[in-house]
Amino acid sequence: MVGKKGGSKGMGAAEDAEEELARTPLQAIILADSFTTKFRPITLERPKVLLPLVNAPMIDYTLAWLESAGVEEVFVFCCAHSKQVIDYLDKSNWFGQPNFSVTTIESHNAISAGDALRLIYEQHVEDFPDMFRIAQDPNSIIAANREGINWDIRFRRNMHDWEVNDLVDLFARLQHCHINLQAADKLKWGHQKGVYTVKEGYQQLCSRNPVIANWPWKLIWRTKLPPKIRGDFILVSGDTVSNMSLSQALKEHKERRRKDSNAVMTMVIKQSKASPVTRQSRLGTEELFMVIDPETKQLLYYEDRGDNLKGYLSLDKALLTDNTSISLQNDKQDCYIDICSPEVLSLFTDNFDYQHLRHDFVKGLLVDDIMGYKIYTHEIHSSYAARIDNYRSYHTISKDIIQRWTYPLVPDVQFFGNSATKLERQGMYRAPEIKQSRSSKIGPFTVIGSGTSIGNNTEISNSVVGEGCSIGSNVTIEGCYIWHNVTIEDGCKLKHSIVCDGVTMKSGAALEPGVVLSFKVVIGRSFLVPAYSKVSLHQQPIRQDSDEELEYADNSSGITESPSVSGTLDLLNEEERTELPDSQEYGVGDGGVGFIWLVSEAGQEEEWRHSVAPIPVDKLVAIMQISNDEADLPNEDGAFLPPSGELGPDSITNDSNEDAEDIRDDSVIFEREVEATFQRAVEEDVTDDHVILEVNSLRLTVNEFPGLMLFVILWLDPKFLSAIENCLCLPSLFYCRLSYNMASADCAGALFYSVMKLALDAPHDSPNELYKNVVSTVRKWKKLLKYYLPSIDEEIEVILKFEEMCLESAREYSPLFVQILHHLYDQDIIQEEAILDWASEKEGAEESDKIFVKQSEKFIQWLKEASEEEDED
Repeated sequence: MVGKKGGSKGMGAAEDAEEELARTPLQAIILADSFTTKFRPITLERPKVLLPLVNAPMIDYTLAWLESAGVEEVFVFCCAHSKQVIDYLDKSNWFGQPNFSVTTIESHNAISAGDALRLIYEQHVEDFPDMFRIAQDPNSIIAANREGINWDIRFRRNMHDWEVNDLVDLFARLQHCHINLQAADKLKWGHQKGVYTVKEGYQQLCSRNPVIANWPWKLIWRTKLPPKIRGDFILVSGDTVSNMSLSQALKEHKERRRKDSNAVMTMVIKQSKASPVTRQSRLGTEELFMVIDPETKQLLYYEDRGDNLKGYLSLDKALLTDNTSISLQNDKQDCYIDICSPEVLSLFTDNFDYQHLRHDFVKGLLVDDIMGYKIYTHEIHSSYAARIDNYRSYHTISKDIIQRWTYPLVPDVQFFGNSATKLERQGMYRAPEIKQSRSSKIGPFTVIGSGTSIGNNTEISNSVVGEGCSIGSNVTIEGCYIWHNVTIEDGCKLKHSIVCDGVTMKSGAALEPGVVLSFKVVIGRSFLVPAYSKVSLHQQPIRQDSDEELEYADNSSGITESPSVSGTLDLLNEEERTELPDSQEYGVGDGGVGFIWLVSEAGQEEEWRHSVAPIPVDKLVAIMQISNDEADLPNEDGAFLPPSGELGPDSITNDSNEDAEDIRDDSVIFEREVEATFQRAVEEDVTDDHVILEVNSLRLTVNEFPGLMLFVILWLDPKFLSAIENCLCLPSLFYCRLSYNMASADCAGALFYSVMKLALDAPHDSPNELYKNVVSTVRKWKKLLKYYLPSIDEEIEVILKFEEMCLESAREYSPLFVQILHHLYDQDIIQEEAILDWASEKEGAEESDKIFVKQSEKFIQWLKEASEEEDED
């Protein structure tokens, strides 16, 4: 603590505290252990943060970003394979950088992020740790703990019996501390003339411990003293890639802290819509649901789909009663970048059941009404931030790096950990000293590391090849990640796989999509490794605990050195290799060495969901079918579950019978208005011209309710609805008529939705009857549909709307997609050009977005051939 004058009033003390806070260097804690098993078997031999990401260790991306963002002190917490991490950082260029210090903290028994933060907290508290833990403001200055000439130390709770003696000892120590109330404040070194020197600091260290009297000078620069978290800090994992600036997020966090000391954390988020089929983000993480106060950005609710298997969300009605407005969002990605106050560390110490940062800590604080701690969000838009959580996110972030979304952390810009490469056309990167045959082909978005040789007629596309690799002739590599010193002999074929350091693939061997070959594995001649297999020199562990990496790290056997992690890994014990069983027992072909790990039936889905390979079309179709079946199943109360995206009736009140209405944005509300207009036209037998007139009137913008923002109003009890209406000074929301500024494409999509919903609502007992309903309904309303299809763009919008319906609100149409599309073509509602353009736009999309293009392949091919015949005529 820094001495402050007691003569100034509270306001002066607060200003001085702010000045002191501004002088505190920005600190960060990196968790160099993910405490999960998602990267097995690789992480049994090497820590995840040292795995190469586009030929540079993951942790180098994290450190490079923190340095560029203005962080001055970084504490790297190492657990599993801690020696490898420490050795790598020792030999890297990160130590000795001006204004950027890196300190490692080692543990051999932490099995969760909670354990890690508790250990860090315990290390940076020297005297009276129990008193520090329960202090109301552990990092307050002296002035905040004095009232005139008396000490006034405040605690968060009453003392337990066993803590009273510590409190007595603390005050006994403080009574000997005398503060000059008249002198100006200043920092003072406590020895000799009060001026700190390196020599004096070294002498003080040596005088306290004679053992280190002759210790090397490096001790001065890399002290083993416990780390000191002196203020707000950045908490990230060592697999984080970002180029965001921290200045705005830090400013918002500090301003909130100044107004409310309970604002202990700010989470960084960004927009990322989950796939409507798999309900996963592009990073392979589960769909995330958050409730955020749109005004203050306070986080009120946090739930990912993996933790919620009920099929619906239950929100406490207090969310509405306690907040003037809330926003329920499922299109956000948690970047796992947190700005924390020092209280976060003490909270983990107070709650030993906090293990996971999100499942335990964040959710625990959100439901804790006693302490009142708050979490806020900061959304980034143009910057990049993501964490490598599984193999799919490894693949996605690698592609983002190659496509330069992470600039300046890209292959052709050198930073610590990577080697220089040259950017060529179509996103191709080549390092120097590459031997490439003239007949070989390097495709777009490919990185080739230095010292690699490529043989005749070999084709490589959308892949990363590491340093020192030897690739033979007639090899095909597509969508793969080949690490360092890999040997691939002639005629091998690799698709969407990961191949670790030192692997050898003998001639004719092949990898099906999703394969992971761990370090130094040998695949035998002409052997085909099945899809999603994992092969390792280690036998498959019987248990699946996250702390097994700790046991393997203590094993004397290691893996080969790699250029990017030079000298950090132990060589494989040659004696141990000679004692390995025959290749037949390994099951990886003639001359092969390695164990193929078995995947349980329950784990198969996770394998293809989180693999670097695209999800197979048959799996996507199966997911859709399961979703259709679940939508028809009643819940425990006998009622049918609401469609995906809606909240159950217990979300806010148990006695509400109102139909759920999703009014998330203008386009959805506009679609509902058009549907209501069309339904009235059907019931009252209104002509097409009158429908067109009314829909056109909806397209015009009126400023009837300026600044109105409607968020989530689902399953509301009438009294809640009335309260909101009164608050907004509106007539009844259900009778409020809004107008919108919409294009023809929006009208076309909304009307097509209404027509198809009418056909769906008509009685039918089979897909064939449903198709007949569509034919008759489209025939009746053909003129209305054609009116809003003046160009190809509107027709493509109709196809996209039909896709959306098949995936979400009207899944019964899924097996009829091609038939209905063909009928729309026959009726001249959708032209050939629109269908071909739609298919062309889908070529670069994710596999989950190409389901119906795949279903329509024969029809599309027929259209292409017919078009070519017309051109020839």
